[in-house]
Amino acid sequence: MSAKSVKGPNGKKPSSVATNLIAGGGAGMMEALACHPLDTIKVRMQLSRRKARGVKPRGFYTTGKEIVKRETPLGLYKGLGAVLTGIVPKMAIRFTSYEWYKQLLANKDGIVTGRATFFAGLAAGVTEAVFVVTPMEVVKIRLQAQHHSLADPLDIPQYRNAPHAAYTVLKEEGFGALYRGVSLTALRQGTNQAVNFSAYTEFKQLLQDWQPRYHDKELPSYQTAFIGLVSGAMGPLSNAPIDTIKTRLQKTPAEPGQTAFSRVKTITSDMFKQEGSKAFYKGITPRIMRVAPGQAVTFTVYEYLKGWLESTNLAVVGGKYEE
Repeated sequence: MSAKSVKGPNGKKPSSVATNLIAGGGAGMMEALACHPLDTIKVRMQLSRRKARGVKPRGFYTTGKEIVKRETPLGLYKGLGAVLTGIVPKMAIRFTSYEWYKQLLANKDGIVTGRATFFAGLAAGVTEAVFVVTPMEVVKIRLQAQHHSLADPLDIPQYRNAPHAAYTVLKEEGFGALYRGVSLTALRQGTNQAVNFSAYTEFKQLLQDWQPRYHDKELPSYQTAFIGLVSGAMGPLSNAPIDTIKTRLQKTPAEPGQTAFSRVKTITSDMFKQEGSKAFYKGITPRIMRVAPGQAVTFTVYEYLKGWLESTNLAVVGGKYEE
């Protein structure tokens, strides 16, 4: 693993909070708009219990086709409101905390080792999971799990939109319901970002070493997109069972007297007994297809916006933007 200065190879200081907010928020918004249908298909596949009823499970394409047929193409965007509402703080927290953790973990010479990069990514993933991702995903999954038809006005859903879903969950199940599965979500986000940032940083350094002309500037967008795609695929492969169990846990209200641990244990046991070990990898295809391109979009847009903001010397002074 290579080592890098906290200030980067070109001697630049870490990006400001304002830069991370704007660049990260813009990147996250583009990623959500481009990839949300794949996430809806993934969730439906993870919640499917067709094998338990003796029916052949639907594949990725068939699941997507059925959603469009029964619920119109807009059915693929169920839960998007919850995602967009949380995407700006999520990305701001991810990139800002990652830079902060890197500086915290740097050695006395200001060098961030590969191990420090891994743990900075891990900590950033846990941070975003606790502050934003868990409640956002509870609302999103409740919306995505609904099988009502958007084309039939008489088919009234339990949750009309993201704010209504959040309100209903709070009213009927309490505040704690929005944090159902927080430990699993933190574990998933932490491992995702640890692998993601580590791989991306290494690939980026390799390409900059291979192309000396890019030592003091950002890589071309197509190269950023490619290494973002590759690094983005590594996280889902490493923690697919965690994500599937988390989705099952967040989909339904808790039973009286059940602890979070007992629910996880019951869900895991039932999945294994009724559906087999392959059930833990349900939705892995659309998840990789969702996360990998999503990271390609995220890193490409983030690097572009960050470079633009820094090149134009955009800064926040006294609450106002000055250029």
